[in-house]
Amino acid sequence: MFARIDRAVWSRQTGLVAVRASTIVMIGFAVIFGLLAVFIAQVWLNNQANMRAKNFETKPTQVASQTVVVAKQALRFGTELSASMLQEVPWPSDALPGGAFAKISDIMSGGRRVVLAAIEANEPVLALKITGPGQRATLSSLVKPGMKAVTIRVNDVEGVGGFVLPGDHVDIVLTRQIEKGSATTQVVLQNTRVLAVDQIADDRAAKATVAKSVTLEVDTVDAQKLWLASSVGSLSLLLRKAGETAEVRTRKVTLNDLGTNELVDKGATTTVVVTRASSKQEYTVPAEGSNGASAATERRQVAW
Repeated sequence: MFARIDRAVWSRQTGLVAVRASTIVMIGFAVIFGLLAVFIAQVWLNNQANMRAKNFETKPTQVASQTVVVAKQALRFGTELSASMLQEVPWPSDALPGGAFAKISDIMSGGRRVVLAAIEANEPVLALKITGPGQRATLSSLVKPGMKAVTIRVNDVEGVGGFVLPGDHVDIVLTRQIEKGSATTQVVLQNTRVLAVDQIADDRAAKATVAKSVTLEVDTVDAQKLWLASSVGSLSLLLRKAGETAEVRTRKVTLNDLGTNELVDKGATTTVVVTRASSKQEYTVPAEGSNGASAATERRQVAW
């Protein structure tokens, strides 16, 4: 009887051990398959990320280029060029500036070259900024086609205290006195480019100097106006703000305007010339029917 009980107990224990072993085996397989699933998922995610990264990557485009001659250092007006001042750099072929040189030998061949306009470091050397082969850096090289260079006399006051420099734009004012008590002033020219101050033509000059003469760039008719104006009165310069090119409406100002606060651009005016015996007197009065709108200035003569 005891033998039967021992066999039953042993059978029960053996069954429990078998059940536990199978459970452990199942758990082991589950862990292995879980890790394998995580690994496969990680590999798949990495592949997807790499594919998206490749889709966003852009292949570098090959831009056609050629060499352009640029300045190694800042060059100013009157500097004679040498090969050591220049260098060749690659430049996109579709963005070449007009008048650029491809090789240093293209500039240096044919004779000496002199700088006409300031060139900064790494800036392309253009044909319009240097003289032709063997030419000198003269003021005539700076004058634009169809224009003339005219020099007028100024002093420290008429020349805006010496702050007018080459490259600036100015208005020219004529002040004269026809007869005693009949002084007038008017703008003769507007937006005129300054070519040189005394003998300085460098448009990058920054130091103010009191000048005795200023050379202006004008057309033929304006040159005649300047010479006539300089012979009948004194000329003064009005320095314009950099970049300001608009011309404004002006009128002649007389002594009668000194006591008024009327703006120059308000309304139309009439200049009345009163003649008494052999003397003449000019008066500036509002035009008849003027309502503040812009109109041409009239001139009337009255004899007494």
